[in-house]
Amino acid sequence: MANIKSAKKRILVNETKAARNKAIRSRVKTSIKKVEAAVTANDKAAAQAALIEAIAEINKAASKGVYHKNNSSRKISRLTKAVNKIA
Repeated sequence: MANIKSAKKRILVNETKAARNKAIRSRVKTSIKKVEAAVTANDKAAAQAALIEAIAEINKAASKGVYHKNNSSRKISRLTKAVNKIA
C-alpha cells in the first residue's frame, strides 16, 4: 500500500475511472450482442433498431476516451456490414 498522500489519491481515482470505463464497455458489448442476435435471427427491423442504439453507445464510449476512434469506427463498420447483409 502507498504511503504518500498523492499516491493514495491516485489509487482511488484510478479505481473510480476503471469502474466507469468497465460500465461503459459493458454497455457497448451488450448493445453489440443485441445487434448480433437480431442478425442471426434474420430480423432486419430489429437489427436496424439495435444498430442505431449500438452506434450511439459506441460513439459515446469513443468520445469519453474508453475506445480509440479507429476501434469504434471498426466496430460500427462491422455491425453495419452484418446488418446490411440481411436480405
